Amino acid sequence: MGIVYETSNLLFRGAISVFGDLEVTGKENVPRKGALIVVSNHLSDTDPGILNASIPRRVQYMAKADLFRNPLVHHLFRAYGAFPINETGQEHYSINESLRILSRNGAMGIFPEGAKNPNSLGRAMLGTALIAMLSGAPILPIGITGTESLGNFFRLCYPKGHFKITIGEPFIPRDSGRSRLRENVEALTDTIMEHIAALLPERYRGIYDSAWKGERSYTSPPDWLINRLTNN
Repeated sequence: MGIVYETSNLLFRGAISVFGDLEVTGKENVPRKGALIVVSNHLSDTDPGILNASIPRRVQYMAKADLFRNPLVHHLFRAYGAFPINETGQEHYSINESLRILSRNGAMGIFPEGAKNPNSLGRAMLGTALIAMLSGAPILPIGITGTESLGNFFRLCYPKGHFKITIGEPFIPRDSGRSRLRENVEALTDTIMEHIAALLPERYRGIYDSAWKGERSYTSPPDWLINRLTNN
């Protein structure tokens, strides 16, 4: 898996055993081989670390490009398996990089909301569903609770609290063809988020609670990018 990845996970598990309490259910649902898209709610910068310490295979994640500006952090994140969003200034970079990982039977971790929402699920972006439709990879939903108390990733050294990781069953998106593509991407986005919401306590579900009556108004990625990627 790589010495940085394995060492980081080992140290984090040790820190949790000393300072916190990690409860993981559903490990048996994780496919050990083959392409896989891991999706989860996003409460804290520590979420990738706690997920990797909980999932029995290596998962690579997108991360904000700003985090890679420091040369030391850049090399550390790269060695850990993370890659920056929009590294080249092109909006489709992160999608193409994700597809490359999946084409090699890797596991790709994505937070569909695109940003932290420490209180409850917020509106998801469409990129996760688009990647799933283009790759055909199974989707593994996960619900996280407790990490909202940690804040930034430096708290991985002192992870105090009770953290729960609930791993659901993987599912494969229905092949809907290329007609009405944007509507299909939006529908799959809802399906992904509803699978995540089902693994969370009600107060974490936000706009993906079954009682939600408002609109979700998806706007990203733009239609030209969807068409460009799907026509390649």
